Amino acid sequence: MIVDIYTHIMPPQFLKSMETLGGSSGLVKRMAAVQELHNLDARFRAMDEFGDYRHVISLPNPPIEAVTTPAQGLDLARVANDAMAEMVHKHPDRLPAFVAALPFHEMESTMAEMKRAIETLGARGIQIYTNVNGRPLDDPQFEPLFIAMEKYDLPIWLHPARTASLKDYANEQVSRLEMWWCFGWPYETSVAMARLALSGMFDRHPKIKIITHHLGGMIPYFDKRIEDGMAALGTRTQSEDYSGILAKLKRPLIDYFHMFNADTALFGESRGLACGLDFFGADKVLFATDAPFGPVAKTRDGVAHLNLEKAQLEAIHHGNAEKLLNMRLA
Repeated sequence: MIVDIYTHIMPPQFLKSMETLGGSSGLVKRMAAVQELHNLDARFRAMDEFGDYRHVISLPNPPIEAVTTPAQGLDLARVANDAMAEMVHKHPDRLPAFVAALPFHEMESTMAEMKRAIETLGARGIQIYTNVNGRPLDDPQFEPLFIAMEKYDLPIWLHPARTASLKDYANEQVSRLEMWWCFGWPYETSVAMARLALSGMFDRHPKIKIITHHLGGMIPYFDKRIEDGMAALGTRTQSEDYSGILAKLKRPLIDYFHMFNADTALFGESRGLACGLDFFGADKVLFATDAPFGPVAKTRDGVAHLNLEKAQLEAIHHGNAEKLLNMRLA
């Protein structure tokens, strides 16, 4: 059995609500063209090719708060969570769990919808993005979310968020050639992970569960820049005093990066799979493809070619997901 921990869905009710808002017509049109994203029959036909293969479902980009007003965002999140909960209820053998969508305009509504989605609808975790309309996740206003999720003992799915509006060069108006997606998203993930680690989040919440998308972004490949290079934190900066940050942490900085979980959604048989597995360990890596946007067969084959022991492969395919979600999937 394979449980795909990070697959995306846009329930028809949600897609219709997005269309009603009117401000994201191009996005709605693109998403509507991907049948597996909103048509369960098409989705299940594609899944049949892989035998006992199951999807944990969540909304795709963009973040709700990026395209809505506060009132619209709360309504949209409720529509999405109600629809995903109904799908899981009707098709538990195909869709064993869903990840709650949250509006992040203001924390009172965010926390209320999180509570409803988990306690009433049965969500097995929440999805957050690497920034909230440009605000970092180590901002103190988001601390209640981490407190609550540690108490729930359920995971946070961390999805990168970056658009072409964040340009790569000063003399250009936007990020061109989709660099914002190809390289910007792994960068966003890495920075969010680093900011959370440096904020002492894992010291405050040692049992927190965070699943990083795309196998931890850049982190596995730049481990020595973190471990040795960041040991000199503050020596390169004159405008702020960073000298006391590392001293306040209870463990070496690199240790906190190993406390994240990571998924295999690297668009197939990537060389990065071996690097990421070596960094996080087989007990921290979960199978994911980004379906229907990413290749399922090539990702499955890439993991198979890692020559893992049977127990390690089973852990990645479903065992680690069962531990994080606190539910039997097999």
